Amino acid sequence: MLVPAARAGTTTTNPLTPTPALSGAKPHLARAEVIARFLAYPKVHGWLERYPPKPQTDATYSLGSWTVQVWSGKAGEIAKGTVDDASGEVTEALTGPQVAWGMARGVKGAFGGAKINEPWLWLTFCALFLLGLVDWRRPLGVRTVDLVALVSLSVSLWFFNRGHIFAAMPLAYPPLSWALGRCLWVSHRDRPSRGAPVWPVWLLLALTVFLAGFRIGLNVRASNVIDVGYSGVIGADRIWHGQSPYGNFPQEDDLKKCGPADTAGEVRDRVQTNGRCETANPLGDTYGPVAYLAYVPGYLLFGWSHKWDTLPAVHFTSILFDLVALVGLGLVGRRLGGPRVGAAAAFAWAAWPFTQYASSSNTNDSIGPALLVWGFLALTSSTARGAAVAVSGWTKFASLLVLPLWTGYPEARRPRAAALTLLGFLLATVVVFFVLFLEPSPWHAARVFYDRTVSFQLGRDSPFSLWDWRQYHAKGLPDLHLVQRVLEVALVAGSLALAFVPRRRSPLRMAALTAAVLIGFELVLTHWFYLYLPWLFPFVVLALVAPLPGGNPEQPVPAVD
Repeated sequence: MLVPAARAGTTTTNPLTPTPALSGAKPHLARAEVIARFLAYPKVHGWLERYPPKPQTDATYSLGSWTVQVWSGKAGEIAKGTVDDASGEVTEALTGPQVAWGMARGVKGAFGGAKINEPWLWLTFCALFLLGLVDWRRPLGVRTVDLVALVSLSVSLWFFNRGHIFAAMPLAYPPLSWALGRCLWVSHRDRPSRGAPVWPVWLLLALTVFLAGFRIGLNVRASNVIDVGYSGVIGADRIWHGQSPYGNFPQEDDLKKCGPADTAGEVRDRVQTNGRCETANPLGDTYGPVAYLAYVPGYLLFGWSHKWDTLPAVHFTSILFDLVALVGLGLVGRRLGGPRVGAAAAFAWAAWPFTQYASSSNTNDSIGPALLVWGFLALTSSTARGAAVAVSGWTKFASLLVLPLWTGYPEARRPRAAALTLLGFLLATVVVFFVLFLEPSPWHAARVFYDRTVSFQLGRDSPFSLWDWRQYHAKGLPDLHLVQRVLEVALVAGSLALAFVPRRRSPLRMAALTAAVLIGFELVLTHWFYLYLPWLFPFVVLALVAPLPGGNPEQPVPAVD
């Protein structure tokens, strides 16, 4: 979810209404001088050059510090910061998306905790990923470029961690576009790229087991739980107590406070309509039902204190599905490509730093890919494939786009296989949506589900892609809204076309096209984030890193059902 502190492009204070000083002590600096110092600060000055001159300003004084706010027409609040009254120094300067989005400010350890974001640890993961998977007999081959592209997403994350959003986001698109092009090329040729890891299978497996244990320790001892993971245990609690999660999450507005203020001075613990004191997470019900059902085992084992505390149930669920994805990827590789492919595939998941980034943030982003990978393990069963798409897709929706592709294996345009796949999808969908029937009116619950999930996701603003920068009305930032719409239409049309073409489908072609659809989905998202990378990674691995066998007339693919 990753919600902002306030919606971008809106004001939180009327800039035309003077605000009185909030403390009795007289400030040393005059209000006009404070505003002038703030506007002259290099970061603020550089940002304001994108707007018309003479913006609206306000400054308020409290406890030795000034808070300065700047507005500009339709753009709303464009800068905010603090100035120390004694020294006159600017102690904080927020511009552009940083004003409304706390996650755009480069707060150290905000995602994953401080440890996984330490450069030495992150680069160690990158080095292991490359050292273990590069074909050192052909170090300059295209396989090496594929691997470097996957770790090069770290450059984008480096800028994000420092609050440079307009530098970070564009840098994510070249590696993703490269992976998309390569997957489409591999699917077209239906032959894997040359090259393979040079290390013995036993060594890759030993390193995978070591990394898996290290990752568990990192999650338990040095990670955090963001609002996305917290929403999972809330939903599990609601379901276990016979209530749909949609529309029943802990709220904050107009409810009695029952806890201390956080570091921002906000009291999140409120007495809910159920009479319990719970930490608010009002927008946490924006995911599919599986994103909450998956947390039920952890909830039953560890419970929930109704507060946003250490949340052991969330840590358990994150570790569980991280391991489920790792094992499933290894089994898919072994079954369809042999022991070396299986070992390399499992190692790739364990060594790629972005899978650990999601685990250390304790989000729900490993659930969908883990379930889809296990569906790919049952590739020869049409019903199982369809059910896997459903349970994966009804987590965070991306996997729903692969349903047309997965209706046909080993050949498209086979009515019986397509019918069985759709049957499996519908049966699994009915099962997971039983949560709507926990409410007195399932039809009303369905409407609430749509409003809280699909409608919210389609209508949200976000600076974390190229597509929504127009909201800042700033000179030099492109308005790519029309381009995004064209690409979205192309993505949907392309995914539907995969129900019919290509007709012949090897495991490699299925993996490559699945990866291509998921990459395409992420490329057109308005609200994109690094935590979403595990969605596509297993199938990029099976297409490019530990490639499955392609079309080979001497080795026909297994028959369906």
